[in-house]
Formats: sequence, structure tokens, C-alpha cells
Amino acid sequence: MKNSIKKITVVILMIVSWNISSAQQSSVASSKPEHKIIFQLTTGDTTAHKQLMKQFSNILSVSPTTQIEVVCHGPGLDMLVAGKTIVGDKIKLMAEKGVAFKACEFSMKERKVEKEKIIESAGFVAAGIVEIVSKQEQGWSYIKAGN
Repeated sequence: MKNSIKKITVVILMIVSWNISSAQQSSVASSKPEHKIIFQLTTGDTTAHKQLMKQFSNILSVSPTTQIEVVCHGPGLDMLVAGKTIVGDKIKLMAEKGVAFKACEFSMKERKVEKEKIIESAGFVAAGIVEIVSKQEQGWSYIKAGN
């Protein structure tokens, strides 16, 4: 009889342990982003900048855990330059929602844009293309924004 109780106790403990493990895995899975998207912006077209902000709003409205990063280089750098950007307020709002905005330091050097001229909501990457390729190698989806 004691052996049967021990076996039943072991089975119950195994079931409880399996349920706890499953719940933890489910919790971890649900905290992962649904999608990871890297956008490349190379245009200074302000209409494209406005459309990009709208795309971010749309994406996050249906898939709120999506990770988004936009790398701005070449003429696209203008979207992150204080005094040139027309979407600065929207960038700040999107950054508060987790969207990462990155300025390419190579483009900054080429265009003679000092770090102090880049809006506060943005960060920096040494080379825009290298950042994009690195993200793709990590499984991020690539989208070219603008024209």
C-alpha cells in the first residue's frame, strides 16, 4: 500500500511539475515579439516620412509586440535632423512605443551632420547597411521605406 501511495505521489508531482513548466514556457512565448521588422529609409521625401509614421501606427495597432527599427541614411537622415524633420513629434511618440530610430554615422559624416543635430528620440549606428544586414541575419524582416 505504501508503495502505491509513493508511486501515485511521484506521478502527481510529475504532472504538477509538467504543468508549471508548460505555463512558464507559455509565458515566455507570449512575451516574445510577434514580428521583428527593420526598415531602411533613404529618401528625404517628407511625404514618405509621414507615411512611414502611419505604417508604424498601423503595425502596432494590430501587432503591439512587434519590434520595429528604422535605419536612416543618405537623404533619409533628414527625418532625424532637428530643424529638418516634419515628423519629430510622431517619432517621439513612436519611440515611446518602442520603435527604434537609428541614424547612420557614415551618412552623418558625409553630410556633415553633428550628433547634436540628431533628435533626442534617435540613436546611432556606425553603418546603416551593416545594421540592416545584421538584423536580417538575426531573423528580422527587411522593408525598404519610401521610394
